[in-house]
Amino acid sequence: MVKQTAGRNSLGEFAPKFAELNDDVLFGEVWSREDKLSLKMRSIITITSLISKGIVDSSLKYHLSTAKQNGVTKTEMAEILTHIAFYAGWPNAWAAFNLAKEIYADECNEESHGGFFGQGKPNTAFAQYFTGNSYLNPLTDASKTVFIANVTFEPGCRNNWHIHHASKGGGQLLICVDGEGWYQEEGKPAQGLKPGDVVTIPAGVKHWHGAKSKCWFSHLAVECPGENTSNKWLEPVTDEVYNNLDKN
Repeated sequence: MVKQTAGRNSLGEFAPKFAELNDDVLFGEVWSREDKLSLKMRSIITITSLISKGIVDSSLKYHLSTAKQNGVTKTEMAEILTHIAFYAGWPNAWAAFNLAKEIYADECNEESHGGFFGQGKPNTAFAQYFTGNSYLNPLTDASKTVFIANVTFEPGCRNNWHIHHASKGGGQLLICVDGEGWYQEEGKPAQGLKPGDVVTIPAGVKHWHGAKSKCWFSHLAVECPGENTSNKWLEPVTDEVYNNLDKN
């Protein structure tokens, strides 16, 4: 949990004890008890409480933004606010929706995935090498030409570290077509990916790729021709490594 200073910044001189309780106890202790209740659930409870009390000002906007950071998707938020409307009042929900639309204005499209080439079917054959769910839509026949497939990752999904081996040529090309993702080579910083980006992966390079934590992601995977080609799957990308990417 990031250290909160809003109380001290706003009320440090006027009400120092209140500022201390706000920053150190509420946000410093209560919100940090993730072993008892997840940050996502705490965000949902908080926005529900605020809207129920008719508080739809900057404090709600802050907590809506925090909810997004804590993993509440646009679809989930719309459903949460719709549900709250029947218990906390229609006008309160309308006001909350107006704020939520601002917060989620840049959220990735959650209604369709895979881009122009389509999402395809669950990637069950390689599921053991992925954290999260992925989908595969083969576009060419590997027995007749270069193999190309559209690979789609749900938010937070990534494949394990792996290496494309070849005695000559080989490697892989990634052509990003939808959403936002990550690519990382061992020993180098992760590279953010958006539609139109192209990644060239030489044979022998240890790497991984996948979606960002709050966005679906799709890329075309092109298997480059080579001699004695093979793919070696390695260890998963740890949550510690992955979750730190959005903080950089």
